[in-house]
Amino acid sequence: MTPRPWLLLPLALALSGCAADAVPPASEIVSAGELLLSVDGEGELRSSKPMPLNVPGRNWASRQVEWMLPEGSVVKKGDLLARFIAPDGRQQLDQAMLDLQRNALARLSKEGDLEATRGRVSVDLAQVAVQLGIAQRYAGADFSALARNDVLDAIEDSRYLGEKQDTLQWRREQAGTRGGAELAVLDAQRATYELTARDRRADLDALELRAPNDGVLLLTPNWSGDKPSVGAAMYAGTEFGSLPDTSAMEVQIDLPQIEAQGVATGNSVELHPLGRPDQRFTSQLSWVASAAKTLGRESPVKYLSVRAPVPAEVIARHGLVPGQRFVARIVLAREADAIGVANVAIEQQDGKQWVRVREGRDFVRREVELGVRGTTRSRVLKGLRPGEEVLLSAGGPAPSAGEEPGDGDKDGAMRKDAE
Repeated sequence: MTPRPWLLLPLALALSGCAADAVPPASEIVSAGELLLSVDGEGELRSSKPMPLNVPGRNWASRQVEWMLPEGSVVKKGDLLARFIAPDGRQQLDQAMLDLQRNALARLSKEGDLEATRGRVSVDLAQVAVQLGIAQRYAGADFSALARNDVLDAIEDSRYLGEKQDTLQWRREQAGTRGGAELAVLDAQRATYELTARDRRADLDALELRAPNDGVLLLTPNWSGDKPSVGAAMYAGTEFGSLPDTSAMEVQIDLPQIEAQGVATGNSVELHPLGRPDQRFTSQLSWVASAAKTLGRESPVKYLSVRAPVPAEVIARHGLVPGQRFVARIVLAREADAIGVANVAIEQQDGKQWVRVREGRDFVRREVELGVRGTTRSRVLKGLRPGEEVLLSAGGPAPSAGEEPGDGDKDGAMRKDAE
């Protein structure tokens, strides 16, 4: 049956409309030439030899900032940075001095009681000794000289007085032992009070913070992000700030982990202060963190920290100071004649990489060996030649309303393109 022309026309228009709505595949032609792979980021200038400044004092003594220099002040060695007051320390010292006086009075009282006890026992011993002598004399008398009852009473008295004498001697020894132990307790308490008083005096003598070297004063925020200020309460030994050595400084750059592939020690870095591209200079990475980490609780994004030293002549020429923000470009690879491919064209599986290369009307997977990988492109060491066509995107049907570009069956679109 012969098809009617007026029925073929709508069909042809529908087919042409579908073809017009389809997204064509995207590809690029491989070429060899100058290849530059880099990562951009920002960092902060800091000293590579920071000198931490701690609140003066010991044992977490309480302090209050009475006066301080503003952050960013340029100071010389020995300059006064901050002055503190310690009202709690003064009160504790007064209490320790009062305890020492009470201890001294208690010891004098105890010594007096001990001497009085020894005196009473000595008097009793003397009386017993006299009575014992008399009793012993009568106890040995002849019955013909004294009545029998008197002699027997004298014998009983001598026995009693002997026991009493032993008891009094024991009491005197016990009084000395007990008194010595009580005095030792008071002496131990006095040593404790003296130690407390000495520590409080040392704390009150350490109320000034001075610069250990030349530099620029930087304040350290606490766990809540607040920096020291006049009137703030602090504790001895906590970090007040730092006095970095401005003759040796470096820029610390925090790169998002997803963009830090291929960053290694020795990479060239192009740096300049934020807003001052005319002060550009070149350095090299001297340190790369072993693992990425988050920079705060607000964001779960992990960053890889790297550092690049700043030459001393650059610091002197531009008057750089710690805390300045810097724009950085880390050069991962700079080759005069190399082959590169877009990262969107690379497929990875089981530790291997493939790209799809055109062969005739189709794109065929081919394994490649990659070198340095940048954020958008990677260097190809083996597997591609200049002039070959590499697939970037398979294309496919045009996305409908509410559908993101790139959704759909990628392999089906490739098969349709090959047909």
